[in-house]
Amino acid sequence: MPPRALVTGATGCVGANVVAALLARGYAVRALRRPNSSLEALDSLDPQLCTGDVLDPASLAAAAQGCELVFHVAAVSDYWRVPAERIYEVNVVGTRNVVRAALEHGVERLVYTSSIGALGLPPPGQLLDESATFNLSPRRFVYGHSKHLGEQAVREAIADGLDAIIVNPTGVMGARDVNFIGGSLLREVKRGLSWVTFAGGLNWVDAETVGIGHVLAAELGRTGSRYILGGENVSHRRAMEITAEVVAGRRPVVTLPRGLMGIAAILTDGFNAVWPGTPIFSGEQARMSAESVYADCGRARLELGFPLTEFRVAVQRAYAWYQAHGAM
Repeated sequence: MPPRALVTGATGCVGANVVAALLARGYAVRALRRPNSSLEALDSLDPQLCTGDVLDPASLAAAAQGCELVFHVAAVSDYWRVPAERIYEVNVVGTRNVVRAALEHGVERLVYTSSIGALGLPPPGQLLDESATFNLSPRRFVYGHSKHLGEQAVREAIADGLDAIIVNPTGVMGARDVNFIGGSLLREVKRGLSWVTFAGGLNWVDAETVGIGHVLAAELGRTGSRYILGGENVSHRRAMEITAEVVAGRRPVVTLPRGLMGIAAILTDGFNAVWPGTPIFSGEQARMSAESVYADCGRARLELGFPLTEFRVAVQRAYAWYQAHGAM
């Protein structure tokens, strides 16, 4: 029989792409979903569905039964829309629950989906690599700090005998992003809201490729190792320009210099405090957007054979998926 793998967070962008990659390689896949989760991201896929929550240890115990592998992908990633307390609850307490279930139920290997955010910021002019450690105030970047603490929980479990690997995706763009995390860039450019951009940049990875990277990490990764799953380093301005070319949207006109980002962050937070709807951008994002968060993905390429997919391809795949599903 093929190995059975449990995927938490299977109804999100990264989780759904992990499910797709596992099924394509012949694994039996059990996808954990909450009772109210949409299955849109799993469209055209046919994993075994089980209902549960990373904050419900009993449901995790039932889901982990009989699984050789666990891919813990579930997390709050749209951090600008969610209170800090909820981010820590899901990303830290939820991770502790998952690794405890893996230890107690004989899981052979766990792959934990962290984030490039857990690595902090690189020194000016340098690239982040797997040796980096979180170097920001928790209040400045709650999401990154929560993933840093999640990594600590996994490392504690490794010390207790769990065979686990950590992967750190960069900015994810591509198909199955039903919650418009990376895909919010496409929507903003398509709607013509992209006349202003920021001075920094980001490493972007294609969603389909990052799903494959998780499976490669499970098959080839070294216990206790961390792997940055990234693609192309792209300035924010160039990312908007490429996106505009793909979706026939607005190209940016103004690039805000780094020195103005603190003011922009204060204004953004003030606006969000009185705006009755869900924020589409936060002061936290504004501050981070001034930074060039570029990464060296050489370890994953060398040890895992992780492929490089250009940012333009990721945007094209995302746009095609949204169009096919009537979302753009």
